[in-house]
Amino acid sequence: MFFCFVYMKILAVGDPHGKVPSNLPKSVDAVIVTGDIGKADLARKIAFENKKRAKEGLPKLEKTAAQAKAIHSEIHNSTLKVLRTLSRLAPVYLIQGNVGIPTCSQVAEDKRKYGLKLPATRDAVDKMSNIHLVKNRLRNFNGLRVGFLEYFIDTSWIREFRPPEYQKAMVKAKKETDKARRILDRFGGNLDVLVCHQPPYGILDKVDFPGVPPGWKGKHAGSKAVLDYVRKYQPKYVLCGHIHEGHGMKKIGQTEVHNLGSARFKLIEL
Repeated sequence: MFFCFVYMKILAVGDPHGKVPSNLPKSVDAVIVTGDIGKADLARKIAFENKKRAKEGLPKLEKTAAQAKAIHSEIHNSTLKVLRTLSRLAPVYLIQGNVGIPTCSQVAEDKRKYGLKLPATRDAVDKMSNIHLVKNRLRNFNGLRVGFLEYFIDTSWIREFRPPEYQKAMVKAKKETDKARRILDRFGGNLDVLVCHQPPYGILDKVDFPGVPPGWKGKHAGSKAVLDYVRKYQPKYVLCGHIHEGHGMKKIGQTEVHNLGSARFKLIEL
């Protein structure tokens, strides 16, 4: 009787935000990235300022044409640089986080609104060799089953952080959460690895980052949909990021949850 064992070395990389971790291993079979590929410091600065203004009852600051162009250029150039570097090691599989690669509709909207010529980052990524932007799909790596769940706003986040226009935000989040739960149910017990952007709720997800809006510190930014899935189906690994200060490993039953933080990596050998 013959048995066939598949051995794989996967390089799991936390949200790069324009940076590639140093001292990466040279021999791996695949690279998995948890989202937020490009540097988005300009966009983040404006977003946090507007969250602060909303709390104070002040009107939202609109981007100027120059700011819009600078934001797209920063994200575009840094995204391609990170992916080119990682793709030299092995095929790269990534999800989209809450910042980073703008959608085609976002680029089109800013082109129309500001009358700018802007790079289509998503199109550029899709044309890159050895790069796979995976959206809500299961991929089979020589028998290793990996599920990729795109970023979504969980209703648990809305309840925890209570953003302005709460009811409107909750309606949108419910649609996204229902969709995420359907995708996770479709994955079912068939996964060895779940790749998602935010951690499971209450696991390596506590906000404690300098500069976050007032009232955010100490709150949990993880997903209850992801937590429920992991408790029920127990994949071997969950690879996530999003809350960089929560980097580390914790177990949910037999599942190892790895928050890879920002520009950190872990070599997983299976």
